[in-house]
Amino acid sequence: MTGVARYDEIADFYASGWTDVIDDPASRRLLDLLEPIAGRRVLEIACGHGRISRELARRGAQVVGADISAALIEKARSAERETPLGIRYLRADVTTGDALRDLGPFDAVACSFGLSDIDDLEGALATTAAALRPGGVLACSILHPCFPGGQSVSGSWPGDARYYAEGWWRADGELSSLRRQVGANHRTLSTYLNAFRRHGLLLEEMYEPEPPQEWAAKRPDAARFPVFLVMGFVKGGA
Repeated sequence: MTGVARYDEIADFYASGWTDVIDDPASRRLLDLLEPIAGRRVLEIACGHGRISRELARRGAQVVGADISAALIEKARSAERETPLGIRYLRADVTTGDALRDLGPFDAVACSFGLSDIDDLEGALATTAAALRPGGVLACSILHPCFPGGQSVSGSWPGDARYYAEGWWRADGELSSLRRQVGANHRTLSTYLNAFRRHGLLLEEMYEPEPPQEWAAKRPDAARFPVFLVMGFVKGGA
């Protein structure tokens, strides 16, 4: 695999801003959807520097983490060397699944705020479905596709565009520090849900966790709207 991933150049910024303290409502809900997790085999796609993978391993899961960013995978491997949890990290393009093909089946797949970073959604979901055993669970979190943003906070689509205009774009909100640097793919809610179903991933649960109070207090106009979306799916054929 060659080339530089979008996160390679900001790996230090990302790892320092998103630590192993799992205290945000969306991540807590994501983890809840995967329980009971002890003893189960879990694949995390778009695992980044491994913060969710490590929490899953601490809860007793057997974890494989995959990400396309060489810089973030190296940070994840460094953390594993420092505090071994038995996690295997792979630099892999999850839209092709080549590096993951022989590692399954998994009992669960997790994806924490990663789907909007992946340009080829269909490819990523094909890999996910192939990796899961029948009856296996997918839990994912994303910025809510319907979030319009607020003052100094970019929403899920460009401020000068329409919700229905899908595609990759780069945020410009002063407080949207990550998406100003790496951008995001905007897709409508129906695009997401229909894509999951095409790959045999059936929606079981959906949540719209409120943002933390300290976040909302600084962004009251943005906090009026749904900010996060967390979904749980089951692979059909059980």
